[in-house]
Amino acid sequence: MQATRERILKILKERGHATVKELSETLDLTTVTIRHHLDTLRREDLVAAPRVRHRKAPGRPQHVYTLTQEASDFFPKRYERLIDFMFDEVHARLSSDEVEAMMEDIGRRIADEVRIPQAADLEERVVVAANFLDDRGYMAHWERAEDGNYLIHVANCPYEGVSDRHHEVCKIDQALLRELLGKPCEEIRRTSGPPRRCTYVVTPA
Repeated sequence: MQATRERILKILKERGHATVKELSETLDLTTVTIRHHLDTLRREDLVAAPRVRHRKAPGRPQHVYTLTQEASDFFPKRYERLIDFMFDEVHARLSSDEVEAMMEDIGRRIADEVRIPQAADLEERVVVAANFLDDRGYMAHWERAEDGNYLIHVANCPYEGVSDRHHEVCKIDQALLRELLGKPCEEIRRTSGPPRRCTYVVTPA
């Protein structure tokens, strides 16, 4: 990202909000230049539309800029390290079977977000399941194999990194798909990356 826009994002993150004048003074740039960068950041959904802040003293209202929720992805996170600690604690308190059961419960809870008509046949359910995964960043698609089985391919694992160290996380997706499809899809074909891909096999019979 262009260096000035990075600095604008960091200032908004630190302060919570800022006006064009405040950013101009901090960065020693003209207000015209600041507005240009803010317009670019708004188009990228990193900065929200300005809100009006009325002055206590006489004068024109000020327009205040803040970050969007999407901008949080720009800043470093330590989720994986936190999850490692959490899994260490979980394994210290629960048996392996209990941990897997917990992952499956999570998958079923996620499946509750999806509404599939009771009369839907298997292929309709496969379509809904693949679309649900794709909407959540899995980069998923499905196909009907020559043997009649349905294949759901996943090109991006949201748990990658975590699942490398804690394989039981994969039980979440298995339970999720089992709930959505009404059938088990226990067989998982994995390719060692990069790129790493997973394929879930669903047998109609």
